[in-house]
Amino acid sequence: MADLKLTDVAKSYGEVNVLRDIDLDIRSGEFIVFVGPSGCGKSTLLRMIAGLERISGGTLEIDGQRMNDIPPSQRGIAMVFQSYALYPHMTVRDNMAFALKIAGKSRAEVQEATDRAGRMLQLTPYLDRLPKALSGGQRQRVAIGRAIVRDPKVYLFDEPLSNLDAALRVATRIEIAQLKASMPDRTMIYVTHDQTEAMTLADRIVVLAGGGIAQVGAPLELYERPVNEFVAGFIGSPAMNLLPGRVTAAGPVTTVQLDGGGTAQAAIPTRAGDEGMRVNIGVRPEDMRETDGPAIFEGTVDLTEALGEVTLLYFGTRGGGVPVIAKLPGIHPGLNGRTVRLTADPAALHLFHDGQSLLYRPGVDLPPYRPRAAMAVPA
Repeated sequence: MADLKLTDVAKSYGEVNVLRDIDLDIRSGEFIVFVGPSGCGKSTLLRMIAGLERISGGTLEIDGQRMNDIPPSQRGIAMVFQSYALYPHMTVRDNMAFALKIAGKSRAEVQEATDRAGRMLQLTPYLDRLPKALSGGQRQRVAIGRAIVRDPKVYLFDEPLSNLDAALRVATRIEIAQLKASMPDRTMIYVTHDQTEAMTLADRIVVLAGGGIAQVGAPLELYERPVNEFVAGFIGSPAMNLLPGRVTAAGPVTTVQLDGGGTAQAAIPTRAGDEGMRVNIGVRPEDMRETDGPAIFEGTVDLTEALGEVTLLYFGTRGGGVPVIAKLPGIHPGLNGRTVRLTADPAALHLFHDGQSLLYRPGVDLPPYRPRAAMAVPA
């Protein structure tokens, strides 16, 4: 079991600051996922925890011990890389056993550890095969098994599924989730650019952007309570729509006159004097639905994508700006070129001013997060 604490951690290469002001507490047994755009420092932060990158500033502690200058081999950490990095001339068993043999473990200990890892990862039938005789998913499981046999305090995963095809990613993601369930006391930190991996695997997600942490929280908390427009657009696929407008009535429910002509009511409190404030209404594509009544958005459908279980409607794709996207359940043929009116439940709307959510403005008493119940769609 291991707690990790990062305090004011920074990383720079010469005069280039890559990461700064990283403050993060990771509790023992948590599954933490780092996400963010390319170049935001996800893998760099992971490598700093592993000891493969030197920390430029701040402190990393594991179980209360300062680790800044401790060699990687003495940190109680095992890392699974994006590339399998298996020894091609060694069998699966020998690949997993190599680190134990170097550490001077007895033959019986090595046998027991590799057999246990093989059973956990369903690799027992392949222990005597060479890596070239395995599929990509099986090779990645061998790389994970190489970490398991060391029985570390902390597991680090650096985009381990990115080299796999779609079907193998799903299967291996499920195996990683089952692996974590079988080792509830082990701390795992996982880097990915895949939102599905982040949302389904993580106890908490750390969103990195601009050299720092944008938001930390449970997956659904980030989905339903993004702290700013960046997180709102990054978490969720397709991204959240942002519709500009002006506050016309403040109170427990805020009324916004949208620039596109619609009116929205958001179940987000505003204060006396907020009338006239420029805001963006945030609405997720999956929260939009067709209506014959008052609409928050009305437009001509430029393009549809029929996926079977849902249909995506695209508006404003020809103007060069960011399109508005609606995700309607089921099949909706014949909508191309038609004018569609859309609305959303007030509880599903978000309100941003200067890029920041008004839920988090100073003085707002934000209650503890509880997942929003599914909303009934009017007939």
